Amino acid sequence: MLNFTPDQWIIVGLVFVLGLLVGFFLMAGGGRKWKERYRTEKERREALEADYKASEQEWRERDSLRAAALKAKGVDDPAV
Repeated sequence: MLNFTPDQWIIVGLVFVLGLLVGFFLMAGGGRKWKERYRTEKERREALEADYKASEQEWRERDSLRAAALKAKGVDDPAV
């Protein structure tokens, strides 16, 4: 094990306390910030999913109407 002198123990203690203080200052208010960003991102994602779902439903309806129109014309191949 390392043998420290009393001066070295004081320096080690001061570095530890300095690390704690820097950590506290960096995390000050951080809990609220990331939670708020998470909530806004979640709301934005849900809005995008709802918009995509509505668009997808519209696409499916349009596709079924196109298929019905082709069927009414007598065209068997929908790719035509």
